[in-house]
Amino acid sequence: MLAATGKSDVSDRSAPRLRSRGEFTRFERARILGARALQVSLGAPILIEVPATLVDPVEIAEREFAAGRIPITVRRRPGD
Repeated sequence: MLAATGKSDVSDRSAPRLRSRGEFTRFERARILGARALQVSLGAPILIEVPATLVDPVEIAEREFAAGRIPITVRRRPGD
């Protein structure tokens, strides 16, 4: 819709914030953690040092994610 000045209302909105390569949406994070926890539970090697008492695969996946050691790549379509 055009305003009285002839300008579009769309131009007044701020541009959407672009994510850098290191940032993930909450959905991407959940998918990565779930996939990695499944891998760990099925016997995949753990890529960080964890205490011997830590056996929960979800907790291990969260710690690997925080350390940036999860070997999973997120592919996004151009423009997303």
